[in-house]
Amino acid sequence: MVRFENVGLRYGLGPEVLRDLSFRIAPRSFQFLTGPSGAGKTSLLRMLFLSLRPTRGLITMFGRDISTLDKNAVAALRQHIGIVLQDFRLLDHMTTYENVALPFRVMGRDESTYRREVVDLLRWVGLGERMDALPPVLSGGEKQRAAIARAVIARPQLLLADEPTGNVDPTLARRLLRLFVELHRSGTSVVIATHDIALMDQYDAHRLVLHEGRLHVYE
Repeated sequence: MVRFENVGLRYGLGPEVLRDLSFRIAPRSFQFLTGPSGAGKTSLLRMLFLSLRPTRGLITMFGRDISTLDKNAVAALRQHIGIVLQDFRLLDHMTTYENVALPFRVMGRDESTYRREVVDLLRWVGLGERMDALPPVLSGGEKQRAAIARAVIARPQLLLADEPTGNVDPTLARRLLRLFVELHRSGTSVVIATHDIALMDQYDAHRLVLHEGRLHVYE
C-alpha cells in the first residue's frame, strides 16, 4: 500500500529533519509510530497524507509514484486516507455532524444514505448531544473525538492518527483505540503516532521508531 525508498525531508535551506527513510506499510496492517518530541512524527504523517512532499527519494502509494501525480490525482488518492492531526482541522462554520459527514459529501453521496451512520458514530464517541454544535464551542477532547469520527466514518484504506488519545480520559482512550482496532480488522491499515508506551504495550503491532531523523522498524 505504501513504500518509502531513501526519502529525505528538509524545510527551506535547513538540514534534513528526516533522512533515508525506507519502509513499507502493507494492506490490513497496524503499526505505532513513536519517538521523542521533535523527531518528525507529524511531518511523516503529513507525507503519508500527501500534504507534504519529500525533498528527495521515492514514495509510492496505492501503486502510484506520488511525484508524477497532479493536484486532482492527489485529491482522489486522499479520499482513501483518513487523518487525525493534533490541530484537528475542523471547519468552524460547520456543525459537528456536518464536519463528520464531510467525507461522504465530498464523495457526492446523498445524505439519506449516510445520516444514520454519522449519527450512530457520533453517539458512540460521546457526541450525541453535540451534533449541532459548532467547533468553537467544543472542548479540546470533543474536537478530538469529532476529528476521529470524521477520519474513520468512510472506512478509509489507510488511517493516520497523531496522538489520538492525548486529550481524553483513559476510559475513552481505550474506547477510541477499540474503534481503530475494529477498523483495522475490517481491512484498514492503521498508523498511530503516540508517546504512550503503556498504550503500545497493549497491542501486538509493528513499531516505527523515529530517532535523530532516521526510522527503525520493529516487528
